[in-house]
Amino acid sequence: MAEKRNFALRDAKGNEIGVFSGKQPRQAALKAANRGYTDIRLRERGTKKVHMFVGERKQVPKPKNAPSWMPTMIWKPHVKKVGIEQIEEL
Repeated sequence: MAEKRNFALRDAKGNEIGVFSGKQPRQAALKAANRGYTDIRLRERGTKKVHMFVGERKQVPKPKNAPSWMPTMIWKPHVKKVGIEQIEEL
């Protein structure tokens, strides 16, 4: 079974502004997109890889099998991987 990995969210200047965890980079990107980030650059902790995603979130109706306490409209994240880049500094 895969271990959870930590991914640091980077802004346009390269500053790390948050940490998201997941078994895959896409899982961490979905968490970032759900918080409202659109240009998602995740550096995998312990490596020099930066996973780049474009994200958004949309309001959609709740699923048919949702519990009664859930609101009628929920936020659903969507991400698309743009690429991977290597960084030299660290």
